[in-house]
Amino acid sequence: MAKKDQTTDAAKEKDREKWMARFQVRLAMQPGVDRAVVLQAVKEVTAHCAETGEHPRTAFGDPDAYAVQTAARLVPADRAARARRHNSVVDALDAVRDAAGKLGGL
Repeated sequence: MAKKDQTTDAAKEKDREKWMARFQVRLAMQPGVDRAVVLQAVKEVTAHCAETGEHPRTAFGDPDAYAVQTAARLVPADRAARARRHNSVVDALDAVRDAAGKLGGL
């Protein structure tokens, strides 16, 4: 294999790894997504790309948008809603804690 081909292959592999990493992080941030969902989604993307030879961006588009779509497909709606409610309660408690901390510093 020519040196240029190796460089091109390495760049393609690095780009694929960056897409996968971003997809995994964005997917994990979606309400109700747990480790099992991330592993299932990664397995699906990896299998598809291995079978077709496609780059994940070509097959699935933007990793952020695909993460949202994947979460909507793999996470039951009630679990996602429960996680959103939990997250909003935690955010509210964090805001109260931060406000109390600022008042204590007066």
